[in-house]
Amino acid sequence: MVFKENNKAIYLQIADKLSEDVLMGIVASGERIPSVREYAASLEVNANTVMRSYEYLERQGIIFNRRGIGFFIADGARDVIIKSKRDTFFNGEMQYFFRQLMLLDLTPEEVKSMYETYLKEKKQ
Repeated sequence: MVFKENNKAIYLQIADKLSEDVLMGIVASGERIPSVREYAASLEVNANTVMRSYEYLERQGIIFNRRGIGFFIADGARDVIIKSKRDTFFNGEMQYFFRQLMLLDLTPEEVKSMYETYLKEKKQ
């Protein structure tokens, strides 16, 4: 994994990656995720950084720990992630996006058309 966001802590980027894996169906509820050491080795980061990510995800209700067995994806993790990402998106990026639409005098109809075209292209 290449860490792209210089202004975002690595442990949060790791947490985002695991969250995206849940959203994409790469890992499912109840599934065991790599141990802290395994994941740290695969990402070439310190185990403490991965542990911090896991603790963060555990506080969010996305993963849980079975002592001596490992970490697992929690039931309902997908819903928790979607709600959190939607809130973050709406309060940050979406507000910026809306401002740009207003400054560029783009109409809702134009935006709708562009979005529909985008979706069609992505489905092909």
